[in-house]
Amino acid sequence: MCADVIYRRRMSLPSHGQPHQEVIAQLRNMRTDDAQWQDGRTFGLVYDGGAEVHAIAEEASAMFLHENALNTVAIPSLGQIQREVVGAMAELLHGPEGSGFMTSGGTESILMAVKAARERGRAERGIERGQIVLADSAHAAFHKGASYFGLDSVVVGVDADFRCDLDATADAITDRTVLVVGSAPQYPQGVIDPIPDLAMLAAEVGANFHTDACMGGFVLPFMERLGEPIPPWDFRVPGVTSISLDVHKLGYAPKGASIIVHRNKELRRYQTFSFDNWLGGFYASPNMQGSRSGAPMAAAWAVMHRLGLEGYDDLTRTTIEAARQIQAAVDRIEGIRLVGNPEAQILAVTSDPNSVTAPPVDIFVVGDKLAARGWYLDRQNRPDSLHMTVSAGNAPIVSEFVTDLEAAVQSARGDVATDRSTNYSTLD
Repeated sequence: MCADVIYRRRMSLPSHGQPHQEVIAQLRNMRTDDAQWQDGRTFGLVYDGGAEVHAIAEEASAMFLHENALNTVAIPSLGQIQREVVGAMAELLHGPEGSGFMTSGGTESILMAVKAARERGRAERGIERGQIVLADSAHAAFHKGASYFGLDSVVVGVDADFRCDLDATADAITDRTVLVVGSAPQYPQGVIDPIPDLAMLAAEVGANFHTDACMGGFVLPFMERLGEPIPPWDFRVPGVTSISLDVHKLGYAPKGASIIVHRNKELRRYQTFSFDNWLGGFYASPNMQGSRSGAPMAAAWAVMHRLGLEGYDDLTRTTIEAARQIQAAVDRIEGIRLVGNPEAQILAVTSDPNSVTAPPVDIFVVGDKLAARGWYLDRQNRPDSLHMTVSAGNAPIVSEFVTDLEAAVQSARGDVATDRSTNYSTLD
């Protein structure tokens, strides 16, 4: 069956070019079964900032669709775009000397943080095979980075509140530790790790400390501007050496735009690769990629300028209000509960083992019931839960979601899902 599916998915180039509208029609037909994020029914993957954001992003993308950031001497506009995007966010992260680069996404930003930590450990401490110390709630991309760059991952658990276990982290750090990781917030349950304490542990051995704010970098600064109490997590914390944040998440830019900011240029230099012994000329690259599309870079710059601080304040307010509406609904629906104490826009919902109503609720059955009504939520485990990244695009139909959630819980009682798979990312 699998081979048959693969065979049927193969294509050959047509003998003759097809008409423009025919090609577009085929692409449109391919999207029939895609998650309907445009309707606000997808809690993740794509984050919708509204029609005005779409318009500016699409125009900027088209303008830079064919531009290549491989060589910013040839195309200095992309160099300026990168400097301004990074500089604006370094200022919001309270990093007056902050310096960094744009990347294709959170994974690449994390990979570059891992690579920089490896290089610094080699240069300053003579460590040939370093270690990364991280909680099992930290993003899987750190393990990918360890695999790519020849480091060892040392995984510690989380406390009862799902934050990184400080005592276990302290015990795990050795003289080979080159990187300690904290998240603001972490993806699975939406809580912020104890960044000041973790960064201090890293600094004690001369290791890098990376705050993964891919999910929170465009939310937490604006929550703070709105008067929300936010635990310390950015460059105001001594020992934080780098931060990743995604413009294409709650920055509302199209996919392909993330940022890594280092505390200063001295630390940033460990990220870059340069080679001057090639017949083609001097080669320098700050990213995994060589050629880089200018389209997502320009779109990110355009969206950030279109929205400004007040625009992000408004989108963040809308997002957090929507998330809290869902939190309140989960608290009152018998049979389910939140996992941990989420601090921003990320929620995880699981079955409540202490529910007084029988029979119990299998949260994956609830997810299946919601999917049948057109909602898309990710599955997680330890514990089994449904994951939601709430954004402003979900806000208009939160009431409809709450109604469907309550109905799904009621109809799920007593059923058990045989499929226990959890697919954050897939292969095809």
